[in-house]
Amino acid sequence: MHVENTSFEGLVVLTPRVFTDSRGHFFESYSLQHFENESLHFNWVQDNQSHSSYGVVRGLHFQKNPSAQTKLIRVLQGEILDVVVDLRKDQPSYGQVYSIVLSSENKKQLLIPKGFAHGFSVLSEKADVLYKCDAFYDKQAEAGICFNDESLAIDWKIPADKMIVSEKDIILPSFENCNAGF
Repeated sequence: MHVENTSFEGLVVLTPRVFTDSRGHFFESYSLQHFENESLHFNWVQDNQSHSSYGVVRGLHFQKNPSAQTKLIRVLQGEILDVVVDLRKDQPSYGQVYSIVLSSENKKQLLIPKGFAHGFSVLSEKADVLYKCDAFYDKQAEAGICFNDESLAIDWKIPADKMIVSEKDIILPSFENCNAGF
């Protein structure tokens, strides 16, 4: 697996080595040994999976401390624009946005450390997204940032009239008012 560090401390893109033959393909999507060799030490405790249609925008979500989560995101079917916002005030990338296309074709994964808000938009007809978490979901710690916060200027790659956003995500606070605490 190829590990690519981004300009955001701890935010890593992982690309597996894919073996292809007449039967199809095979790759390791996760190996504890490989992660440890790369000094990526996490105790994954929960897997989450979503199925969405074109135009769905989910996020931007995070959990506050002490229930903050590191996530490992990958796409099983389809294509998404995965988006994160750095909420860590002690980092030079604080308040900055990082986005990457993850798909079943490119097989890339995004490792998102604690202290980031996360969301994605579905660019294909359908998408199945799987992500590992190193902390359990905690309803009391649930928080987020409004997906269309003007100060973040996120281009979700979906026309506004085609976006499908939950009521819960529409009413999330702005980045300025999210009180993340990281």
